[in-house]
Amino acid sequence: MTDQNTKRLILVDGSSFLFRAYHAIPPLTNPAGEPTNAIYGVANMLRKLMADHQSEYFTVVFDAPGKTFRHELYDQYKAHRPPMPDDLRVQIEPLHNLIRTMGLPLIIEPDVEADDVLGALAQQAEKLGFEVIISTGDKDMAQLVNEHITLENTMSNSRMDVQGVIEKFGVRPDQIIDYLALVGDSVDNIPGIPKVGPKTAAKWLCEYDNLDNLIAHADQIKGKIGENLRNNLEQLRLSRELTTIKCDIPISYHIDELTCRQPDLAELKRQISELGFSSWLRMLEDTGGEANEPAPQASEIETDYQTLLTEQQLSQWLAKLEKAELFAFDTETTSLNYSNAEIVGVSFAVEPGEAAYLPLAHDYPDAPEQLDREATLDRLKPLLENPDKAKLGQNLKYDANVLANHGIELQGIEHDTMLESYVLNSTATKHNMDDLAKEYLGLETIHYEDVAGKGAKQISFQEVALEQATPYAAEDADITLRLHRTLSDKLHQQPSLEKLYRDIEIPLVPVLSRMERNGVLIDSDMLAKQSMELANQIAAIEQHAHELAGQTFNLGSPKQIQEILYDKLELPVLKKTPKGQPSTNESVLQELAADYPLPQLLLDFRGMSKLKSTYTDKLPQQINPRTGRVHTSYHQAVAATGRLSSSDPNLQNIPIRSEAGRKIRQAFIAPEGYRVVAADYSQIELRIMAHLSGDEGLLNAFSDGVDIHSATAAEVFGVDIDQVTTELRRSAKAINFGLIYGMSAFGLGQQLGMGRNQAQSYIDLYFERYPGVKHYMDSIREQAKQQGYVETLFGRRLYLPEINSRNGARRQYAERTAINAPMQGSAADIIKRAMIATDRWLLQSDSDIKMVMQVHDELVFEIAEQQLQDSIEKIRELMSSAAQLDVPLIVDIGSGDNWDEAH
Repeated sequence: MTDQNTKRLILVDGSSFLFRAYHAIPPLTNPAGEPTNAIYGVANMLRKLMADHQSEYFTVVFDAPGKTFRHELYDQYKAHRPPMPDDLRVQIEPLHNLIRTMGLPLIIEPDVEADDVLGALAQQAEKLGFEVIISTGDKDMAQLVNEHITLENTMSNSRMDVQGVIEKFGVRPDQIIDYLALVGDSVDNIPGIPKVGPKTAAKWLCEYDNLDNLIAHADQIKGKIGENLRNNLEQLRLSRELTTIKCDIPISYHIDELTCRQPDLAELKRQISELGFSSWLRMLEDTGGEANEPAPQASEIETDYQTLLTEQQLSQWLAKLEKAELFAFDTETTSLNYSNAEIVGVSFAVEPGEAAYLPLAHDYPDAPEQLDREATLDRLKPLLENPDKAKLGQNLKYDANVLANHGIELQGIEHDTMLESYVLNSTATKHNMDDLAKEYLGLETIHYEDVAGKGAKQISFQEVALEQATPYAAEDADITLRLHRTLSDKLHQQPSLEKLYRDIEIPLVPVLSRMERNGVLIDSDMLAKQSMELANQIAAIEQHAHELAGQTFNLGSPKQIQEILYDKLELPVLKKTPKGQPSTNESVLQELAADYPLPQLLLDFRGMSKLKSTYTDKLPQQINPRTGRVHTSYHQAVAATGRLSSSDPNLQNIPIRSEAGRKIRQAFIAPEGYRVVAADYSQIELRIMAHLSGDEGLLNAFSDGVDIHSATAAEVFGVDIDQVTTELRRSAKAINFGLIYGMSAFGLGQQLGMGRNQAQSYIDLYFERYPGVKHYMDSIREQAKQQGYVETLFGRRLYLPEINSRNGARRQYAERTAINAPMQGSAADIIKRAMIATDRWLLQSDSDIKMVMQVHDELVFEIAEQQLQDSIEKIRELMSSAAQLDVPLIVDIGSGDNWDEAH
């Protein structure tokens, strides 16, 4: 514990603050139109630091312009850094002036980087008995950490001591230089060892302690990675020198000079007034306030929520929105079902804590007069349809669909906090606003039930009084804006994730919105007939099951099934529930069905009952009376791997292999004069496996256009490809797909109806013929264990918190996921890219085509008959070029009067 009398020096990495603030905070301007976002961010972080530490010793250090000794060592040092943006460059001098006016020492040492100045000052202060806190976001500074020097990250509100360095990097602070030399730094263009990531670097340093020992034993490192190490030893020594913070440079400042002085209040007010920081100015003009009182945190921000009831109030807010670089937008509606929802009101926010609710259709006793809904929406339409006015929301696809019901095509969708959270970590939290506010802002939001009630007594939002509606609705916009500022900073620190978000997830929002509104045409008469057929088949199954059981029982009751299977028929108990009861779940019934007839009947009963209740009975009820079509909802932020899911109805689960499933697809029809076209990627996950593993056998088979399952059968079973039977091909297909899903020998044996040992021999043969696949699986498992996540071809991450679990079942599940997720996730990214490209083509062409469904690796269209052939070829071209793999992407396309015929 630090003695209370110990002096504390706060050192601020001003250059780190500058860039992080610039990228984290949306563009801001002062009344003169000059950019101020970086100044605003740095000033607020400095004020918070000063308030948190109350230390008289406080210094801000910036990089000096020009080159340093590192450029002389290595002329490519920082060579890939783009030039500083002009709107950041012009903020530097005003920021320096503001810092000095705040009374803070500011150091810019010519020809020396800020890191070296910070290192020299930190060690000088330590020798004089100071405790030192360096505020930075730069990982290089971890090499300075010791018992008396710690790091603090103001943006993430975290501290890092010696143990913190070990936990974050896996090495001690005195090993950080060697660690950084091994890993390299793409930002500063410092070369590392190819293919050596953080986990490998930490592993080597744990084993060899330092770089010199590692170099001395480089010949002991096996494989390609050892070869990479040995081939880059000279480069490694250079990298070590580049990453070493020089703490022995001469500094023209003594620690005693680094003390805060009283700010010049009059000049400070003038500067912040000129900068347009109104809340800080108001704080200064309050005589009880401190000059450098910190900016309020999310949970402390005072809110000013307005209800807009007059044309004048609306005009004032429209002017704000027109000036804003980005504004948060949200709708309140009559229904969660977008296809029939109407707008009750809309809310906006442009600054944290400042938001407005525009009620348009609240109807309750004594409700105040509100602006006319349609006339007001007409006023908002140019702003909402302007693609150059950036909008931010939480699940903006829903708002876009509801606006479309009122004739407004929302454009300028720039950010969506639901998708920012999802891309950052698909499994860390739910991605609804309430959970995100709690997770990232520490805020408990107003819930819908708080204003509308619960259960049978719940009222619709138009019945909610404006006294309750305004805080709820305005808060939605305000919290969305605050969340974006936090999440966008986190995304910016992960360039590959930020690129995925900007290039795939955000552009996909309007594409899905159009697909949802297009809907799909359903033949309700055909479904009614199928429901009757299924009812008859279900009744026959029930009768047969009763005969086998020797009594009547409820086939939908797990308890009664338990009694029949295990008590009366005495079938073997293969698995028990958590409560110790014999299990009747699907996997158990499938295993029992191999030897006993009743479990198979139960599976048939469940499958047909689900098809009847979910599709043949329900789909006709889901036809929208206004459009005559069924409109599903596609979800971008549900499946952990990046796949889309759908609901109301769920179009992803209609079986294609069963006769009943195919009949349901026959009810998905084309309008007169049109055809249903289904375009499906052929074996895309296996092709991605070939690309990722680089296995020559797989690459050659796909490149030569050979049927991959027949090729696998020929390799594994040792026959010529023209001698492969249907049965052998089926077995090979089970092996191909089973292995990419991490299936065990036991699981494969069950699927093929053989013993575990025989199935294991097939797996061993497969890996002998395709050694690249085995190597890939082993390496991806190891990589997942080291870094805690796996990535798709486009940088999407799936975090695997159970990958090192002591629980064997959980760990094995995570390992199977580690193998499959890069393939499934890459396939999801590819079809999303195809959808974006196809939608762009449809918008630019005069083709009479609608994209109406997306189901796993398949896109479904309605195409006018006279445009069929040309359109099919264009769709094939766009889908097959959605990614560049080492094997061709093949797209199978068919057409017909209905979805089943199109296959």
